[in-house]
Formats: sequence, C-alpha cells, structure tokens
Amino acid sequence: MKAKRCAVGAALACALAASASHASISLSTTRLIFDGKNKETSVVVNNDGGDALIQAWLDPLDEGAHGQLPFAITPPLAKLAAKQQQMLRVLYEGVGMPADRESAFWLNVQEVPQTAHNDNVLQLAVRQRIKVFYRPAGLNADPQKAPASLQWQLNQDGSKAMLRLSNPSLYNVTVVDAKVHSGSAEEPVIDAKMVAPGATVALPVKLPASTAVPELRYDVINDYGGRQSYRVTLHGSQPSTPVSTGN
Repeated sequence: MKAKRCAVGAALACALAASASHASISLSTTRLIFDGKNKETSVVVNNDGGDALIQAWLDPLDEGAHGQLPFAITPPLAKLAAKQQQMLRVLYEGVGMPADRESAFWLNVQEVPQTAHNDNVLQLAVRQRIKVFYRPAGLNADPQKAPASLQWQLNQDGSKAMLRLSNPSLYNVTVVDAKVHSGSAEEPVIDAKMVAPGATVALPVKLPASTAVPELRYDVINDYGGRQSYRVTLHGSQPSTPVSTGN
C-alpha cells in the first residue's frame, strides 16, 4: 500500500511539473557595475517565451536595513512581448551613498504569473536577483587589484581552527569554492562569501589531517561574472596575501 501511495505521489509530481508555467525571463548579466561617473546604468531583460509581464525593484543586501535606497529603477512594471527585450534603467539620486568605497544592493526581476486558462496549470512566480555594485567617482584604487589585497590569517586553538579574512580594499570581493589543501587532502571552507570594503569575517575551518603546510585555494568573481583563481599559503598566525593562478 505504501509503495502504491509513493507511485501515485510521484506520478502527481510529474504531472504538476509537466503542467507548470516555466520561466522564460533572463538577464543580460549576472552582476551590474554602476560607475559613479555616470548618472545611470542598465540591464537588459530577455524574454525567450511568450508574452510576459515583468516587475522590477531594488533591495538592500541587509534584509533588516531601514530606509529606502537612493536609486530608482524604470520601468518598474513592463509588458514584454514574445521573443523581445526590455531595458531596465537604474538611476542614482546623486546623494545618499558612501563616497569613499563601493556599495552593493540587489536588483530583482520577477515574471508576474498571468491568469491560467487551464485550472490544472501550476503558475510559478520566478524571481531573478543580481547584485548591483555602485562605485562612486573619485576612487583612486584599481578594482582589479582588490582580490590580491585580501589578507588570510589562520588561528588555531587546540582542535579548533578559524580563518580570519580581511578586505582592506575599497571594493567588495566575492570568494567562492574555497578549500584548504594539505598534502593530498582537502577540506571545504566556504561555497560563497562576499566581503565588504574594510570588513573582516571569521570562518570556521577543518584542517586536513596532514603535517604539510596548509594552502588555501579559491576563486574570486570578477566584474563580468567570470572567475579568477587564487592560492595562499597559511603561515601560522601571520596574515598572508594570495597569489593569482589564472582564470
């Protein structure tokens, strides 16, 4: 009887999946760089399906943050014909953001479900979200050099180990797929972590069972959404800076 219920449940799930309204909206980039020298930036929404209604809005990275972002997005609501595109413009009010470092916030685009002609169709409101990085005019540091300025420090207390990651640069740096290697062994540290300008984060780490000096290997996401690989040797409790190992 239990097997029969499982089979019925699986069949129902497949039927719902087959009847679901699939998302057809995509964005032209995975992250958006807003150069403060300009009054606005833009992203293109592509519609690979039928006629659609899209809604767009901005959110702070911190869900608990109060107050509105000094940015506007236009149009906030748009009809998008089949196989067509829609440009979304992000405009800065001119005041309200730090002038001495990069800031980041969310851009959200959601396809608004339309009324289904078939009661058996499952309508899904699928939201896409990318980060917008606002770089105020006048920053004299090269954002491409920010990843190489990261400082990693390994602290050990008995069987416990902690990695301190500091970002002394003026830009946000996103670290992905970080693993500690020692000899032929490796241990994962983080899947993804964005470190704000001037911030320090503590990351618990399990060191591989090896007497070799541990080395941290990871990727950093660049302005185009691509990856740059880095490695850093963890010398005891002394801060260490990484070396690029290529794309």
